[in-house]
Amino acid sequence: MIDPQVTIVVSPRERFSYTRESLESIYEYTQMPFKLVYVDGNSPAKVRRYLDEQAQARGFQLVRTDYYLSPNHARNLGLAHVKTKYVVFIDNDVIVSPGWLNALVQCAEETEATVVGPLMCQDAPVHEIVHFAGGESHVVVDAKGRRRLREKMYKQGQRVADVRKQLQRTQTELAEFHCVLVRTEIFERIGLLDEGIPNTKEHLDFCMSVIQAGGTVYFEPECIVTYVPGPPLEWSDLPYYMLRWSDAWTLMSLKRLQEKWDLAEDGYFKTKYRGLGWRRRNTIIQPIVRFLSFGSNNPLLERILNGIDRRLNHYLTTRYAQRQSQGMSVQTPTQGYNSGAIASSQS
Repeated sequence: MIDPQVTIVVSPRERFSYTRESLESIYEYTQMPFKLVYVDGNSPAKVRRYLDEQAQARGFQLVRTDYYLSPNHARNLGLAHVKTKYVVFIDNDVIVSPGWLNALVQCAEETEATVVGPLMCQDAPVHEIVHFAGGESHVVVDAKGRRRLREKMYKQGQRVADVRKQLQRTQTELAEFHCVLVRTEIFERIGLLDEGIPNTKEHLDFCMSVIQAGGTVYFEPECIVTYVPGPPLEWSDLPYYMLRWSDAWTLMSLKRLQEKWDLAEDGYFKTKYRGLGWRRRNTIIQPIVRFLSFGSNNPLLERILNGIDRRLNHYLTTRYAQRQSQGMSVQTPTQGYNSGAIASSQS
């Protein structure tokens, strides 16, 4: 059997309730051999049992913590177990399509790319609406000498059927962590993923770091995958979702990005600050308001719930920080888990 070139590292994005659909799509639609490391950051009991069963049955390595994980922290935990030429980081709410991994690896082999991103789609039904088809991420210096961030995502919101023929493999500046293939050796040059960026724009930081170190980023449209965000969210998803998109983690991420790249606090950052908590408002608060108001808008109720949300969010992030300071454990079960097994669609 061919020794795998790729280790797939699956990590939590913002919820756990799509775990089964995502993992099963990987095993159904991946033709080439691969290793898989699954990072489980304090998932609910039902999901933990499912992952235990799947790790035993399919022979992948399961790394578990008893606390929630920021995305880069989770990826770094998985990366510690990667010994292959390539690593694919993929979120636990992504559905892949036939031949997806072959296309990423082929692009990397033919172009010697450091990073390869797919045609990333969003929402269900899958593989229909473009989320991202390459983009821009770099620093520009304006006439006053201020360093400003340039970020742009191509083709977002367009239908795949309308743009597919226009898309070609091309060198680009940006790939997203929803799903991305990385040449593992780059981490010897840039170090681990920056855990000081816990929840937003970590892909910008990573791609700019790769390019700064002399690497290249490519877009490969022959690989199509889709991330499926909530809602609906199950109740057991809410604590992690609220921490994952907390005001504290967002502020920490933006401040770290600004300071690391010596960026001016311009309109880009001020707009992000004004929008703090927008995901929680859209995904949690507004559906509750519509439910309690029989489908109508209720500005007063929304203001009350937003206030409760901010206080609860502060409590959650403070408690998490306290637990971190006390030390939390990482478990890597081995008994019954063949961490060196080759996993494939034929497993």
